[in-house]
Amino acid sequence: MSAPIVIIGSGFAAYQLIKNLRRQDTTIPIQVFTGDEGDEYNKPDLSHVFTTQRAAEELVQLSGEEFSKHYKVELFANTWVEQVDIKRQCIHAKGQAYPYSKLVFATGANAFVPPIKGNGTSSVITMNSLNEYRCSQQQIDSANHVLIMGGGLIGVELAMDLRASGKQVTIVEPNRHLLANLTPDFVALRLEDQIREEGIKLQLLSHVENITHTDTCFKVTTNLGLDDSIDCVISAAGLRPNTRLAREAGIVTERGIVVDKRLRTSNEHVYALGDCAEIDGKVMAYLQPIVLSANVLAKQLLNQESLLSLPPMMVKVKTPSYPIQIGGQVSDATAWKVKYEKQGVIAQAYDDNNRMIGFVVTCGKVDQAFPLLRAVSSV
Repeated sequence: MSAPIVIIGSGFAAYQLIKNLRRQDTTIPIQVFTGDEGDEYNKPDLSHVFTTQRAAEELVQLSGEEFSKHYKVELFANTWVEQVDIKRQCIHAKGQAYPYSKLVFATGANAFVPPIKGNGTSSVITMNSLNEYRCSQQQIDSANHVLIMGGGLIGVELAMDLRASGKQVTIVEPNRHLLANLTPDFVALRLEDQIREEGIKLQLLSHVENITHTDTCFKVTTNLGLDDSIDCVISAAGLRPNTRLAREAGIVTERGIVVDKRLRTSNEHVYALGDCAEIDGKVMAYLQPIVLSANVLAKQLLNQESLLSLPPMMVKVKTPSYPIQIGGQVSDATAWKVKYEKQGVIAQAYDDNNRMIGFVVTCGKVDQAFPLLRAVSSV
């Protein structure tokens, strides 16, 4: 019997790949190694668990055991891979070697916690996985005032969800505006107005310098000299791809694990996808590129030729009181055509050749997102 396909990781990318593989081949052996229970859940649900009042266990769609039985995979739960040996084509876990025919890194990314002084640093919470939520749920539930470090996509979604559940919320963001890497300033300004109207405090051009644990709370100090009493601190300051195993094995890594259009790394038997993979110089931690990548990679693993082609894609900001949808390559825009209407904003992004390359729509104009996406795709 030939060695199995080995997948390191059990997040959305890994399980999407397995589903694609099993649709085409029900017998090829697959082993999954994961540092947690291997439960299947919908990660975007973590951004609005507080208003829905859902406990961690309620987010589980299939337990690791149920998933492994249903999709006929051998699951090694709570098993950290210690080393990858690309010369001998095996991985090492718990002192044992496991051979592979093909290896897939689906190791995801870790939430980044900025360097901070003070004895409360170790109590900073991250919310990038079901396990992290499971460990922090009680602390967040009992908090009255929550501070979120980072005003990007996840930080804003969490802040609005926590505020809607009745908590005091403060966002500390080092950039001039929220969603700095996603939206133009004229959209961010309107979002900020809405957030302030809902009672969320914003500290822009600011970062946390010190967190001190007291008997009853945390004392948080920022670079602007602001000092506040906080019950709970959440870091939503970005993600860092988990590349250590690949890098130590001699696989080429930059920001992520570098892959080609076949999702193949610098080693012909090793692949990567999801939040840990770097495609064309970019790490795309969104569902649509992961779904498309998993489809291509499944074919590659089954010896069918397939190349990844990413169309213009859309990102939805899950902020119920001020919904935003972003499509295409708005970060490359050199000019904008903007319509401000009572129901919302329609902003079209153009490049130097006057080609529409992206868009942003808000509130009552989000129904224009798909027609605009088709227009961008046809350019």
